[in-house]
Amino acid sequence: MNQEEDPLSDYLILSRGQWDKDASREDIQGAIDRFYAWYDRLVSEGRIGPGHRLAREGKLVSRQATTDGPFAEAKEAVGGYWFIRASSLEEAARIAAENPCLAHGLACEVRPLDPTRASAFALTNETPT
Repeated sequence: MNQEEDPLSDYLILSRGQWDKDASREDIQGAIDRFYAWYDRLVSEGRIGPGHRLAREGKLVSRQATTDGPFAEAKEAVGGYWFIRASSLEEAARIAAENPCLAHGLACEVRPLDPTRASAFALTNETPT
């Protein structure tokens, strides 16, 4: 489908961080319940795509070794991911800001997807500057 047929683009949402230490289990469960209602509404509207929570265990694979994880500091840990369909990065951020879990310490990183193939001659996240 080309851009003229579908003006919406996909944005990756990374759920980061941990729940507030002073949040009760009831507060957290309430936020989780509201999250699933929010998520289900966006699915029915065609605005959010597949996504999942991430398990705690993992592996870091590099040329030096394969190491058991998790690796990120708790405040940076990625706990899950989703794909939002939006007309702009700003709209995707507005949709992500409605996530009820944000009220209790979690954060969302919103990133546009770059469909171009990688190139050593193009400036990308991986290219040295």
